Amino acid sequence: KFIYCLWKCPLMAPRVQLEKAAWRWVDSVRPEDIHREHIEIAYRICVPPCKRGACRRNCKGNPNCLVGIGEHAWLGEINENSFHNIDDPNSERRDKNTFVGLTNLGATCYVNTFLQVWFHNLELRRTLYLCQNARAEEHNMDSDYEPRSICEHLQYLFALLQNSNRRYIDPSGLVKALGLDTGQQQDAQEFSKLFLSLLEDTLSKQKNPNLQNVIQLQFCGQMSYVTVCNQCGRASPLPSRYYELELNIQGHKNLTECVTEFLKEEKLDGDNRYFCESCQSKQNATRRIKLHSLPHVLNLQLMRFIFDRQTGHKKKLNTFISFPEQLDMGPFLEGKGIKCVYELSAVLIHRGVSAYSGHYIAHVRDARTSDWYKFNDEEIEKMEGKKLQLGIEEDIAETVKSQTRKPKCSKGYHCSRNAYMLVYKCHREEDTDPMETNVDVPGFLQRLVDRDNRKFEEWCLEMADMRKQSVDKGKAKHEEVKELYELLPAEDGQQYEFVPLEWLKKWLDDSTVTKEIDNGNFLCSHGKLHPDKVGEAKRISVKAAELLFDRYGGGPRLDGSTLCEECVGQRCRVLRLKNQLAEDYKEVTNLVKGPPKSDEGYWVGKTSLRSWRQLALEQLDEDEEETKHIDGKTNGEGPEITATKDEEEMKTFNEDILCRHGGLSILESERRLVTEEVWSKLRVYFPRAPQFTQLQEPCQQCLRLEREGKENEALNRMMASEQKSSLLNLFQEKNRPTLTKWPQETDILYIVPLFFVDEWRKFIRRPTKTTPVSSVGNSLLLCPHGGFMFTHDSIIALLWPGEWEVISRHFLVDQPISICQISQATPNGSSVEYTTQPELCRDCREGFIFQQQRDMREYAQATVYVRKVIDDKRLMEAAPEVNVSGSEAEDEREEPVTKVDGERDPDFSQDGAKRQRLSDSTIGAAASPAPMASGGKSGIRRSTRHRKLRGEKALIVSANQTLKELKIQIMHAFSVAPFDQNLSIDGRCLTDDSATLGSLGVIPESVICLKVCTAFILDLILNLNL
Repeated sequence: KFIYCLWKCPLMAPRVQLEKAAWRWVDSVRPEDIHREHIEIAYRICVPPCKRGACRRNCKGNPNCLVGIGEHAWLGEINENSFHNIDDPNSERRDKNTFVGLTNLGATCYVNTFLQVWFHNLELRRTLYLCQNARAEEHNMDSDYEPRSICEHLQYLFALLQNSNRRYIDPSGLVKALGLDTGQQQDAQEFSKLFLSLLEDTLSKQKNPNLQNVIQLQFCGQMSYVTVCNQCGRASPLPSRYYELELNIQGHKNLTECVTEFLKEEKLDGDNRYFCESCQSKQNATRRIKLHSLPHVLNLQLMRFIFDRQTGHKKKLNTFISFPEQLDMGPFLEGKGIKCVYELSAVLIHRGVSAYSGHYIAHVRDARTSDWYKFNDEEIEKMEGKKLQLGIEEDIAETVKSQTRKPKCSKGYHCSRNAYMLVYKCHREEDTDPMETNVDVPGFLQRLVDRDNRKFEEWCLEMADMRKQSVDKGKAKHEEVKELYELLPAEDGQQYEFVPLEWLKKWLDDSTVTKEIDNGNFLCSHGKLHPDKVGEAKRISVKAAELLFDRYGGGPRLDGSTLCEECVGQRCRVLRLKNQLAEDYKEVTNLVKGPPKSDEGYWVGKTSLRSWRQLALEQLDEDEEETKHIDGKTNGEGPEITATKDEEEMKTFNEDILCRHGGLSILESERRLVTEEVWSKLRVYFPRAPQFTQLQEPCQQCLRLEREGKENEALNRMMASEQKSSLLNLFQEKNRPTLTKWPQETDILYIVPLFFVDEWRKFIRRPTKTTPVSSVGNSLLLCPHGGFMFTHDSIIALLWPGEWEVISRHFLVDQPISICQISQATPNGSSVEYTTQPELCRDCREGFIFQQQRDMREYAQATVYVRKVIDDKRLMEAAPEVNVSGSEAEDEREEPVTKVDGERDPDFSQDGAKRQRLSDSTIGAAASPAPMASGGKSGIRRSTRHRKLRGEKALIVSANQTLKELKIQIMHAFSVAPFDQNLSIDGRCLTDDSATLGSLGVIPESVICLKVCTAFILDLILNLNL
């Protein structure tokens, strides 16, 4: 009754309130007094179901709520189109008396516009159909036809555009044959020129002479550049052919002005004077273009895309240009009085404000009907009437409210700010002859088109069948859902089962495949339904469950007998203890204030006693979680990493007085006695805590180890004191021998690893905290052949003979290593050499040095520094560094080390004249002594940490990276273009962009100088202007 009233409360949050109400009874019921009614309350069996419209979404806290799980899509009348996502295949069918569109492959709209214009050129289409195509004529109709040449592609494409049943076709074959990038928009005007040139070259190879010159007959005209000398009047004509006229539109309003400027006379004077062959000198002259003949199809390119010298990029001119439907080119021809009237047949439009983006469409006039059509890739629109209507195309370029109004156009004229190419066709009487306007597709091409049409019809039937199957399946699912949904609710007093809420949602979601029912995630550790999972399951009738499991399978079946009494009892105990914890905490706090009055006390850890309340809460939470573990799953939520034994013990009360052997800790300061009453209360919360009575003895093993440890510490102190007194100079780093200042009183020194000396000093300083050093590992300084490995980077320490005697007595030495000095007289003076025992292994040493050099040139993810240079001077001022750590600051300080004259190779003698030959027992004397010394106090050690300078940046590079790739990194770091970068390293210029950094000698920590080459920019601008 309480839960029912709480559910009806309009102010409650259902999931939270139902969770609290389901366990409210634990305050008055002990775990041993739990009955069936308490279990059903915990599982919310008696919560009333929601009615349709009562809640917006499903109530997860109520297992009886079956509203908002997706049923609304099935219970009413359903449109058949909702059963599938397949479009009507007839929408892909070509409408009667319309043209076929072309698919835009990404950025190929400019190609589609020209293809539509050339398709509507009947003479060109008729000529292409006449081209020989043996492959198409002999093609086996059982396989797909794949054209190869450009002519074959155009033939097949035009045949499909003419007689295909499809609404649009795919031109990818032709685009691929042309090698065009479908993702990048090319220059449309340049594409037109190149394609006509390619087509002309292809047709010129045809055997039929009538086909060889069709491009010239259609598009080619004759003109000449005529230069007239002002001094002698000699005219020098230069004949030329043209396929289109490129007209400047800047500063003009109509097409006539553009053509007039194209033919305007140009003066040649000053530096641009003309060399006259008659005068045999440069003279002022005039030059103009003369049109001698016009082609049948006149292409006029309006130069909307020009180069902007200020920005260095192309830009689009949005100038309005007026052009007529009929153009009389007679006045522009050389032979005056010649009538040459052209009719407008196509307008190509570029929609967009940028020269590098936008969209291309074409307005084309049908040669047979004189109707105008707008071709926009797949979409084709017929204009009303028989007039060109540019319409909205002129508004696309507007980004803001335009201040330039569209000028008024006279009758028979059109005005456009987006037209970039006008196609005029010469008006002839025979063009209206039906015999001239009808172009028949050759039989061999029509067979290929018919095969494609059959494939299209088969596809349409397949799509229609798939739609029908989806509709039939949806109707069957509709009937199933309507039938089963009515059976889902479980009536009071009747048997029931549980199924996952998510499975019911997917069952009602027709877009997903319904899988079998999986209740495995709902099981507790006892193999029954876990109380915490009841909110993610729904209680349904047994009849509905039988039907669902029969149709979809799955399991395990969870009915009323799977309500877990053990989990409910455990939860009841935990909740009761949580409620009782505050009261017990106060009582324990008062009881522990006094000492135990009898000998029956118990030891507890002081740390545990201080934090037992928090530990109790954590322990109760763990007990509550224990019921959620089964087969590596936690409430079915997936695998969980099981804690190790040590981790579990770390959370146990009294673990702070438990030694590692499982006994009572010997540290009495960390524990205290409590009464039996206190321990009994703590034991309720920590039943698995270790228990130690007052009479419990401490761990005997720990006591024995403590005694042994104290004895060992005394021995270590004695050993350290003895070794320190014997090797005092070595410990204090005083009076150390070096190679540069060989001591006069001895001819032999001994070598040990510097690591041994460092570890020994640590032991001397802290003998009770550090393990004693027992051996000298000189084998680390030997090669695999047993020879001495002396390199520039060796880290060794030199010892006096007396020190070596002490070392040999106190430590185990695996291999003695000694070095002797030998003086020899030479014509150039005395020379000093050294011999070692064991002898130096020259082969291994040279191999080691070679490998070091190789590693320096075969690196990945290394750091180099690029330093910007101004006026051939490096910016050497140290940049202030912030947030420098103490260790970094320490590295920057100057520390004393041995310093030698010059940086010499270890294999050179001290006189520096030439490299000494190494005998089997000699090595060069002038090795870099810094690593050889054991920390002498003379000289200065330079910091190996790179000091950052102003104007310098660090870059991460690899040896196989090219110089060009490095320049791109530098461009992002310094904002300097690659062609403005002059790079050098150690005075060498880096110029080969294709070379790798390794081959150029760029090694890790290199400093590369960058000089900005501004003169190159000026030269580039001048060249562009020229």
